[in-house]
Order: sequence, then C-alpha cells, then structure tokens
Amino acid sequence: MTRSLDEANREITRVRQMPYGLARTQAAERQVRLVDAEGPDAARAYALGTLVEAYQWGGEVDRSFVAFARLLRWWDEHPEHFDAQDRHGLFWSFKWMISGLADFPTVPAEQIDRTLADMERRYALAGNGMDAVAYERFAWARQRGAADVEAAYQAWVATPRDDYSQCEACDPGDRAAWLLATDRVEEGVRIIEQTLAEDPSCASEPADMLSYLAEAYLDQGRPRDAARTHRRAVAALAEAESDMVGARGRRVRLLARGGQAERAVRAIEADQQYLTGGDTPYSQLAFARLVGSATHVLRSTGSGDLPVRLSSVPATTVAELDDWLRSRADELAAQFDARNGTTAETESVARAWATEPAADTLDLDVLPRGLAAGGGAAAGGGAAAGGVGAGASSAGVHGSAAAGATGDGGAGTGAGTADAAAGTGGDARRAAPADPAALVAEAERLAGAGDLESAAGAYLDAAVAFEGAGLLTESGFGYAEAAHCAQVLGDDDGAASGYAAAVARLLAADVPATVVAPVVVAWAGAAAVTGQAEAVLAEADGLLLRLGTAAGPDDDRAPELVAREQAEHRRAAADLDDAAARLLATLGGPERSAAAAARAQAAAEAYAGLGALADAAHAFWLAGRLHDDLGHVEDAVWHLESAMEGFQAARQRGPHGEVANALVDVLRRSGQDARADDLARTLTP
Repeated sequence: MTRSLDEANREITRVRQMPYGLARTQAAERQVRLVDAEGPDAARAYALGTLVEAYQWGGEVDRSFVAFARLLRWWDEHPEHFDAQDRHGLFWSFKWMISGLADFPTVPAEQIDRTLADMERRYALAGNGMDAVAYERFAWARQRGAADVEAAYQAWVATPRDDYSQCEACDPGDRAAWLLATDRVEEGVRIIEQTLAEDPSCASEPADMLSYLAEAYLDQGRPRDAARTHRRAVAALAEAESDMVGARGRRVRLLARGGQAERAVRAIEADQQYLTGGDTPYSQLAFARLVGSATHVLRSTGSGDLPVRLSSVPATTVAELDDWLRSRADELAAQFDARNGTTAETESVARAWATEPAADTLDLDVLPRGLAAGGGAAAGGGAAAGGVGAGASSAGVHGSAAAGATGDGGAGTGAGTADAAAGTGGDARRAAPADPAALVAEAERLAGAGDLESAAGAYLDAAVAFEGAGLLTESGFGYAEAAHCAQVLGDDDGAASGYAAAVARLLAADVPATVVAPVVVAWAGAAAVTGQAEAVLAEADGLLLRLGTAAGPDDDRAPELVAREQAEHRRAAADLDDAAARLLATLGGPERSAAAAARAQAAAEAYAGLGALADAAHAFWLAGRLHDDLGHVEDAVWHLESAMEGFQAARQRGPHGEVANALVDVLRRSGQDARADDLARTLTP
C-alpha cells in the first residue's frame, strides 16, 4: 500500500529523532528503499537528506558521498519536489561533502577543487550567501598547507554571515583556532572568552573552544584558569555528539604538558578507541598527532615507563605507544602530503613530536589523597579557591544529610573555606567557623552557587570538625559530599580518597547498610579510574551480606514496615550489584567479564522486580555489551533486546535508540542480516 506524503514524512521524521548509529542508518536506508519502490516522489529529498545526515554523523562519512550525489541529481532533475526544508538541507550538506572528501587521502585534490567550484556555482545560482563557500575554501587551504591560507582566512572573516554560515558557536571557535595556531594568542583568547560569555551550544561546542582556551591559558602562565577551563571542557565533552577527536586529543596534551602524567595516561586509555578508529583517516591522523605530542612530552620528562592498558594497540608503556603513534602519524601524513602536493602534514607531525612541557604545573586536585587514614583538612594539597564556571552544580550523595543531622547550623563565613583543606591559608580567606553545622551551610551555599571547589573544602572542614566532636555519622556524610564535589570536577583521586574516608567513618558508626550503599556506589565510579576496584568490591560484598539479613518470620513489626524495609534492602542490593558489575568490567579478562555479566543480570532482574524499568534496562544493556565482548552472541542479543524493551516501557527514546544501534551491530557482525532488517522495520512503523 502506497504511503501518503504525510505518512512518509512522519516515518522519516521518526528516523531523524533516533540517536546516530547503525540502527538510525539502517532505518534511513529503509526509508529510501521504500520511497524508491512506492513513492511518493515528494518525500525522496527528505529521505535522501536523512540518509546523508545518518552517514555523516554515524561514523560512515565515506558512504555519505554517494547518497549526496543522488540527492544532488534529484535536485537537478526535479527541484519542484524540494520544499524549503529539503532545499536548505541540500545546500547545507554541501559543506559536509567538501570537508568529508578532504579527509580521505585517496580523493584527488582536483576532485575537491571541482566540488568546491561546483558548490560556489550552485550557491550563486540559488542566490545563497557565500560565507559557507569562503569558509570551506579556507579550511581546504589550511588542511593542504596552501601558501594563500592566510588570504583565504581573511576573505572568509570578511564575508557576511548568511543562512548557510556555521552556527554562532562554531564560527568564532574556528576563527580562534586559526589565530591560536598562528601565534595570535591574545586575539584568539579574546574571541573565545567573548563567545563563552554568550553560553553557546551545538554538537561540538563549547567543548572544542574550551579545549583550545585551556591550553592557551596554560601557555600564558595562567595555570589556575587553565585548570578551571579544563574542567569545563571535560564536562562539555561528555555532552558532545560527534567523536570530538580534536578536543579529546588536546585534553591529553594539556594534561601531559601540565605535569599530570597519570591523568594523561588515564585519558588515553578512556579514549583508546580513537587510536585505531575515528570517522575518517584525517581524524585518525589528528588524534595520533595530538596524543603523540603528549606521549612525547611524557617520555621526555621521565614517564616513558608508565604502563598503559590498551586493547587494540601493541603497546604496554608510554614509550611503546609513543613509537607506535609516531609510525602511524608519519604514514598517514605521507599519504595526505602525496595527495596535497605539499609537506604540511609531515611538518606538523614533526612539530608535534617537538612539543615541550608547560612552564607551570596544573593543579587539578580538589581533595587531598589519603583521607581514609584520618589526615583530614590538615593533609594539605587539595582544593584551590575559586569557582568552576557557569553550569556547575552539586547534587551530593546524600544531599544535605550532614546538615540535617545537626540542625540548620547558622550563617556561613563567605567564600574561600576550601583553602583550609588545601593548606594554602594566607589572606585569601577568612577563618573557617568552628561550628561544623555552619560549615555545612556554607558548603551548600557554595555548591548552589556553582563553586564546587570551595564547597569541597568547606565539606571537608565540616567532616573534620564533626569527627573531632565524635560525630562519625555526620563526618562520614561530610566526606561523601566533599568527594562528590571532587568527582564532578574530575578529580577522581580526590573523590576516591573522600569516599574511602566516608565509608570508613559510616561503618565505624554502624549506620545501616542501606545508608552506606549509595556512598559505595558513588565510590565505585572513581575507583574504576583510580585502580581501587578491589577495595570497593570488598566493601560492596560486605554490605550485600548485611543486606541479606532481612526481616524474618518472627518479625513482629507492622507488615507494611517490614515490606518497605525489604524493598529498601532489595534496591540497595541491586545498586551494589550494578556497581560491582561495572567495576568488574573495567578489570578485563574473560572471568571478570563473565562475573560482571552475571551480576549485571542479577541487578537488572532485581530492578525489574522493583518496577525500576530504566535502571533494569541499563543493567541489561551492560550485560549485553559484556556478552558481546565475550563472543556470546545469543546472550548478547537477548540482553540487548531486554534493554530495548525496558527503555521502551520507561519511555526513554534516546537510550532505546542507542541500544538498537548496538543490537544492529551485533546482528550484522554475526551474519544475521535478516534479523537486523526485521529490527529496522520495528523502529519506524
């Protein structure tokens, strides 16, 4: 039965609402096939444009070229079938084609030049502005190292903005990037600072410009500003929609140049898929060059023997990774230089491997390490005064539990109490109040204002004061809140230290296991990064034993009280099993992965029994990924299907689509194309 135009458009729109990935791509391909087979012709431009976008942002840039060629041919033959949205999408996609073609060294330079000329011709015929054309001309000149690149840049910035210009976040970010690359640092920093004040946001910003700004601050001798901006960049990067290899690589380079060797290695391990992946060969080269500059710095400063845990690269130390990256970067650079007819990429690689450490060391510690041993605020070496920028917030592990245990507490003393925890002292702060409840109130005020660094110090002061007064429960909550602030700010070492201190004091106070469990779960997130997995697993298993002693048949309390307590115990146990599964998964190895999958399934089933459908779906999703890694195809499929059902029942469309992407990938890799096609048919009616 032939669909009406409205029906076809509704189904294509549903595809566009899916997260990028294989499921969305497959669904878009299906819509094109349906339109080709049965029409209506008026929906073909919308279907093809959706397919181009799915390929472009779904990691298959090379496949977008053919789809775009079909879309362009359809425009030439039947412009009457393009509405205003279709027309805008066609001309917008032209920009992706230029940059995409340039990112593959097998595409001849002459073809890119012809495509750019065709773009300019078509824009002129359509009466479009020329800002997008000028930008693409500059970007292509910069990538190939043309002699006229500065002239192309000046021509671009002099061209008026129009409907096809880059967004108002990307445009200044790209201008600043060129200025920073050509030693016009003050001007580049000024542009980024002005843009950030307007709170821009898109698929890649503000993460990209923040990563540039953090390193510029470090080079200007402003390490505190660099640290604060780095934290904002990491938070923004977590929300970005594309692979963001530039921002990720600059993050690694900043850490290495700023004397944070361990954090740099962790960042490499976290993003290791881009060492051998990346959407295009040029993104692979860019990432290899940026990370290579970091490994070079680490190696030259005595950290070449640091171990790295990598699954797809034959390297076990920083030095070995450095050698591998240099070889890979040289090979890719040579391919691009051969296509471009210049030596620009080879020279850029050589400059990367001549990178030097910064003059200043970054201080990214929010809390001191070793708090569990009772060092407290006097341990020193932690939080620096000052905010973390707009958008930061703190919803602590237990909210205002410490304040609630002692009353309202009274007024705070103003900002800067974090310096007491840091041991910096001096005239930068007023004396901390002796009343721990007042410290908690001050910490909550600081956290509410977005100043998590100072809030962490105030919570830490409160924890020490509570402990001095013999109030271990309140002290434990204070440590937990301080740890949460540190965790939000990316100080996993400090967070792990704070959580360990919190758990030690809460257990010493003999608080219920259901109260300690959320702190252990939060600790697990930091432990996965800092190598404390075994300690947290031991605490989780100990709490699970305590939770197993639920009310027995002789309990004479009211049945509803007993039922509520049992539900609380089951929820806490599910949370602990879920956290343990995620920790075990980080340890690697078939035995650990199998144990992680089993615990994830146990957590999922417990969540489902409690009606926590979204939590159950997340746990099933984890189990499915683990079974896929183990080569257990049918187990992976079953768990991923269960996750999809859970997210659908919970009405969470985004995660549902992401699991669908993973399931399509499993089915395709295992040769089950028919099942993958069946899945695509269920994603859009």
